[in-house]
Amino acid sequence: MIDDGDIVTVFESVHRVMKAEKILKASLQGVKVIPMPRQLRADCGMAIKFPQQLLDEVKRLLEEKKVPVIEFWCKRDGELCLLPEKPCL
Repeated sequence: MIDDGDIVTVFESVHRVMKAEKILKASLQGVKVIPMPRQLRADCGMAIKFPQQLLDEVKRLLEEKKVPVIEFWCKRDGELCLLPEKPCL
């Protein structure tokens, strides 16, 4: 389940999702692998979700470890919004 304020991160492959999960869970709490939400179009069937307050740290860790992200989405008012187009809250 994705709650308002959660961030959903899209990667290009399941391999990258698994690599990102390992990196993020080693340093952060609240990171979960989820099935790709139907609203999002992506080749990979999985995504990572986490609370909005972790966004800067997630970006830093993934950049540091050279794990490319396709998109970040935020759930706001029951809808997923592509970042950085709209603020989450």
